[in-house]
Amino acid sequence: MKKKNFITVLGLGNILLSDEGFGVHFIRWFSERYRLPDDVEMIDGGTLGYALLDQIGDCQHLIVLDAIKMQDTPGSLYRFTREALELHMPPPTSAHEVVFLDVICKAELIEQAPDDVIFLCIVPEAYGDLCLEMTVTSKEKFPNMETLLLKELSIHGIVPERTIHA
Repeated sequence: MKKKNFITVLGLGNILLSDEGFGVHFIRWFSERYRLPDDVEMIDGGTLGYALLDQIGDCQHLIVLDAIKMQDTPGSLYRFTREALELHMPPPTSAHEVVFLDVICKAELIEQAPDDVIFLCIVPEAYGDLCLEMTVTSKEKFPNMETLLLKELSIHGIVPERTIHA
């Protein structure tokens, strides 16, 4: 049996839709700046949905980076537990629409869920517009999100090694 990763950091979003791809863009940016221990994995989860079940089940702690539509100033950053995030989710618009919380629920049903899940989210400025570029507002929040992620990792005793490319 494969040993579980201690922590998985998962970037979500669609890079074709501007700021909606924040989690994926941030994971790539962060990965160029830091080296992580072998038991910490960074994953570009894109829009894979249920295809991420194996990665979710392969970790003890999951940190998810994503955009969240909320009535707040674009670029605002949030930290949510899974329970707190559920309070901010809109009702489903279709039985065929899969949101990431559905994936976590499925992981629980098959007894493969992480011990805990933390969401680090940004309020997007442009959401759903077909554009490969993020807005300046979101790009400028990378250092702030970096601080949040480093703090979250430090809670678990993880201090990433800064690379020379930073």
